[in-house]
Amino acid sequence: QLQLVESGGGLVQPGGSLRLSCAGSGFTLDYYTIGWFRQAPGKEREGVSCISSSGGSTNYADSVKGRFTISRDNAKNTVYLQMNSLKPEDTAVYYCAATIGLCVLYGMDYWGKGTLVTVSS
Repeated sequence: QLQLVESGGGLVQPGGSLRLSCAGSGFTLDYYTIGWFRQAPGKEREGVSCISSSGGSTNYADSVKGRFTISRDNAKNTVYLQMNSLKPEDTAVYYCAATIGLCVLYGMDYWGKGTLVTVSS
């Protein structure tokens, strides 16, 4: 069964950093575009970033450009989201998702259960 498992969330102070991981369980991520999405309390889910299967194409929401970096290590079957200069408004549940399609911030086919990121002093 195809599963995505997120990890790395937690509590961090404003200006701090976290690295989220998305691991594939039961399948290889090599052929999939992987995206990161987030949903803050009371808000709709939004796309944060995605990376193509080869890693050659990436995409970022304007709100995280220059602060977040997505990468993948296909040998470890894992995609990462490095988050720097975190702000309180980055607080959300972060989900990773997969699709065979293009690297765009919508239209994913498979979803993980999410990991909570809280940015607070």
